[in-house]
Amino acid sequence: MITVYGLKNCETCRKARQWLDGKGIAHRFHDVRADGLDEHTIAGWVGELGHEALLNTRGTTWRGLPAAAREHVDAAKATRLMHEHPALIKRPVFDLGSKRLVGFTDAVKKALVTG
Repeated sequence: MITVYGLKNCETCRKARQWLDGKGIAHRFHDVRADGLDEHTIAGWVGELGHEALLNTRGTTWRGLPAAAREHVDAAKATRLMHEHPALIKRPVFDLGSKRLVGFTDAVKKALVTG
């Protein structure tokens, strides 16, 4: 079963869940803010996908961070920031068991259908 990580009020996460339902693809939703997410899991995602693919630097949470927090971001710093501020994680993150996918693009949709 696919686990969808995101935020319950994220419009893209809602669209992704509706799309999965429409395709009959079994999934469960994990709200990274309400349900929490441990730093070890985030570090694993960063190791697999790279912090650049996971760290949302376009949102209000990022812009609200102090300038020093936004400077010289490496994998370790990105992991800490995403753990402290779950809204910094690009959404949704799909955990297929053997691999993770980020976002809800056509390429991600194709990968979700084909496994």
